[in-house]
Amino acid sequence: MRQLIVLGLVGLLAQLIDGSLGMAYGVTSTTLLLAAGIAPATASAAVHFSEIGTSLVSGISHHKFGNVDWKTVSILAVPGFIGAFAGATFLAGLSGDAATPWISGILLLLGVYVIWRFLALGGRRPTFKGRPGPKLLVPVGLIGGALDSIGGGGWGPVGTTTLLSSGRLEPRKVVGSIDTSEFVVAVGGSLGFLFALGSSGIEWSIAAALLIGGIIAAPFAAWLVKILPARVLAIAAGGIIILTNARTIALALGASTATVSTILVVLAAVWIALIVQAVRNERRTRRAEAAQEAEVEVAAGS
Repeated sequence: MRQLIVLGLVGLLAQLIDGSLGMAYGVTSTTLLLAAGIAPATASAAVHFSEIGTSLVSGISHHKFGNVDWKTVSILAVPGFIGAFAGATFLAGLSGDAATPWISGILLLLGVYVIWRFLALGGRRPTFKGRPGPKLLVPVGLIGGALDSIGGGGWGPVGTTTLLSSGRLEPRKVVGSIDTSEFVVAVGGSLGFLFALGSSGIEWSIAAALLIGGIIAAPFAAWLVKILPARVLAIAAGGIIILTNARTIALALGASTATVSTILVVLAAVWIALIVQAVRNERRTRRAEAAQEAEVEVAAGS
């Protein structure tokens, strides 16, 4: 019983991060399940079944707060389903260890780009033009869905990172659209695992505990996305991308636990400083906008 309560808290924390920043539910949950000695395929299967419920509630919540671009979701969801199903049924038996550092390296660079793009604005507001089209969304869906099933997480890191770096959707709509389309991805991955493992291979109690915790967190996370300024949200997401992938790369290169910890502490300190700077920039922008509005009102009154 104690283990199920802990898993419920894991689901709550993972969904709070995922619903706010568009990633890390699968990565957080799967990492802790593997640390508890659960087999990779079983862990990923439990996470995917729990994500069916958490992503559904998260998608509804994001829609209520206006965080979803439905055209993006409609293009992204189908290849995501196909990639997740293929990853669960045909690719789950392959080792992803060799490819992981390279994928993490690409994602880390994209995370750096996301932070640079929004910090380079200084006091100006970010602008977002156009929408991502099928040429971008279809491969993102296929790759993200496949990696999500193989690694127990990957939809958010691949999808959120790519869409944020494209600069075509504001961060809250990137997060909301990725979280909403994740429902279809979770269904695809779950069906694949059900086909490959059978119902007896699914840890239903683990999936249920993660689901309950995630459902509790989903509405609050969607509200948080609604109120966070674009630059703050983007830098927060970029930091999660960098921290997660820096750890993966360091471990793949054989770094010691102490070295990995030192790297993450330094990166976390820089990340916090950048968030503080983003908040200051946002306040400066708001003051300038308020002063401008006051000037316009005075001019109109005279």
